[in-house]
Amino acid sequence: MAEPSNSDTSISNPTFKIRKLEISDKRKGYIELLGQLTVTGSLTDEEFDQRFQEISSYGDDHLICVIEDTSSGKIAATGSVMIEKKFLRSCGKVGHIEDVVVDSEFRGKHLGKRVVEFLTDHSREMGCYKVILDCSVEKKVFYEKCGMFNRGIQMSKYFD
Repeated sequence: MAEPSNSDTSISNPTFKIRKLEISDKRKGYIELLGQLTVTGSLTDEEFDQRFQEISSYGDDHLICVIEDTSSGKIAATGSVMIEKKFLRSCGKVGHIEDVVVDSEFRGKHLGKRVVEFLTDHSREMGCYKVILDCSVEKKVFYEKCGMFNRGIQMSKYFD
């Protein structure tokens, strides 16, 4: 798994620690943080624990990272990556980055970039030949600063 580099979230700013999601993070504002990205719905502790265990059972093929503000104990940022195994490219792998969000209180501290770098590094270490993500037009410039480029369009169909 990717390790934190010497950036805003480690040595130069020790108040922020990047790591894997822990079951106790629900009490540190993790679900509320996701709510700043999209609709989360209400989750009981039991529902959260069950989903956490399910995701954990996938090992490094589904990684959720968080950045914790150690001075307050609050989750400041998060993102996830899922590793897709393919037949293409000699049974290659692709990392799919999802759910990147930085708490409004902590924006402007390069935490989002650090999350994307962490997930990208993890994908590379897992042997992926590329990492991809979908984003809104408004977020395009941010992801370009993270080394991504526009490679096409995204299509979706929601099942309400």
